[in-house]
Parts: sequence; C-alpha cells; structure tokens
Amino acid sequence: MFRTVPVFGADQRSVAEVLRGAMNGKTNNHGTITLATGNASTTTLYDERISPDSKIILVPFSDAAEADSAPYGAFSNNNGQTATSTATTDVVEFDTTEQSNGVYLSNTTRIYVRNAGIYNLQYSLQLQNSNNDSEYADVWFRKNGVDVVDSASRFGLPARKSTGDPSHFIGAMNIFLDLAANDYIELAGSVSNTTVALEYIAASVSIPRPAIPAVIFTVNYVAPMAYSNVYVSAQAKGSATISHYANSTADKTYAYVIVG
Repeated sequence: MFRTVPVFGADQRSVAEVLRGAMNGKTNNHGTITLATGNASTTTLYDERISPDSKIILVPFSDAAEADSAPYGAFSNNNGQTATSTATTDVVEFDTTEQSNGVYLSNTTRIYVRNAGIYNLQYSLQLQNSNNDSEYADVWFRKNGVDVVDSASRFGLPARKSTGDPSHFIGAMNIFLDLAANDYIELAGSVSNTTVALEYIAASVSIPRPAIPAVIFTVNYVAPMAYSNVYVSAQAKGSATISHYANSTADKTYAYVIVG
C-alpha cells in the first residue's frame, strides 16, 4: 500500500510527496484476482474501493491467463454406426473426446457449450455403401433437439466395388450458429438404404497410417482475443462480478485497476 494523505490533511511537504507519487503511478486502486475454477463462468471481486460507478480495467497477470483460449471441442467415434431404417432419423453418436475447453459431450450424442456466442461447427463423416446400387445420406444439425433450418446436406455414394468391398465417401460441412450458454448441438441424418453406414477403419501397419474415425466433429468459438471476454458484468459498493469463459484452469490471474 502506498502512502496516503490523512483525512484531516497534512503538511505541505507530505501532500507534495503523496501527489508526486500519484503522478508517478504510485496509487492504491489496483490488485489481482484469480478466476474461480470448476467450470465457473463468473468470479466475484471484492474490493472496498469499488463503487457502482467505478470503471474496472482487467489485464492478464499470469501465464495461465495469458494463454487463455476461447471455447473449443473435438469429438470422434471409433466405432461404426448403422441406420435403424430408411424411415427414421438417427442421431450420430460419439465415444471419444479428443480436446475440450468449455465444450463437452453428454449422452453420447449431445455436444454442449458453457458460454454464449457464435460457434463454428464442422463435421467429417466416413461414409460407406455396401449396396450394388448408388445411395445417399442426408445429414443436418439440430439445436436443443430442433432441426436447424437450411442446415442439411445430401451426400451421394456410388455402388459398392465388389462383394465385401463397399464404396467410400467423406461427407463434410460446417455452419455458424448463435448459441446460448448450455445449448446443445446434435448431428442428425437419414439414409436411402441401410447399406449406407458410418465406417470406422483401424490403423494400418502394412501401410502405416493412423485409424480413420467414423466421424469427427469440431466446435470452436468465433471471437476476438480471449481476454476480451473477461469483463465486469455487474457491480455494487465493495464488489463486482467478473464474467469469463467457463474455467477449469488453476492460477488464471488478472490484474485490475479501479478508476472512480
């Protein structure tokens, strides 16, 4: 804490020294705050110098805060999946979380976001057709169980090459969606014939290559630099609410300055 002037004033020299220090940036209206963990999206800042009209400036003050990133997620399925029938809609299943920060998988089909914002959603489907005729698969996005308008794509698959050797096709698409906190996304589809399926292909040793997942689904937040999402969303005398990306990282510390 830097030296201050007593409430009832001080001698001229003391006032001059305190004023000189203030002009050189030696003030007491600052501190640090470490964001709450456990996927918390708000942290309360307590400081008696805060008033309802104060302006609070926040900047990264630790390596973890500086390295903060916007929400993202990558999910895959390392098992094949076959449609129930041609008369029903099936939802794509996932069994692996490749990467996740503020985006998570639930119930094998639902991908949730913890923070509101515009997200880029992208999928890649390893499709196969074991029929002698050409077939197709229609695929689209669902938001909170409701089909997203104009989000469907049709992927045509040629007839199989021979018995036991299906044709293969990659179906890929991306879309931007405006999502609220705790919204979830699903990938739905239907097929012209149940011979169309999602295919998992194991890694090869004879021809070295990694495994081919049946589906890859990625989600990333479309945003400016991450620290711009750390802001004061409410304040009162002596405290302020800091809103931020859902956090599970320790030691994410920000320095703050209170003005007014």
